[in-house]
Amino acid sequence: QVQLAESGGGLVQPGGSLRLSCAASGIPFNELVMDWYRQAPGNQRELVATITRGSSTRYADSVKGRFTISRDNDKNMVYLQMNNLKPEETAVYYCSTFWGQLFWGQGTQVTVAS
Repeated sequence: QVQLAESGGGLVQPGGSLRLSCAASGIPFNELVMDWYRQAPGNQRELVATITRGSSTRYADSVKGRFTISRDNDKNMVYLQMNNLKPEETAVYYCSTFWGQLFWGQGTQVTVAS
């Protein structure tokens, strides 16, 4: 049974930081590309960051220089360090991977507000 479980969301002030975590199970984690997406109310889900099995990374232009995706293959974990957060980045953040089909976690809410 595939499970992706995000954690680490919460309320943060503009300019603040959060570190999201995603615990994966039931998949050959070491072999898979892992993604972080986000979806704000009324908006489509958008790709934020990607990390390959070799830890190459890609970012949406809007988060480059502020967000860092990383992975720990020993722990089957993927992380998203988010710095200098902006109010418009308030969204539900999802961990995702493709293994025969697309899998999603349940999401973690990030609210950026003063």
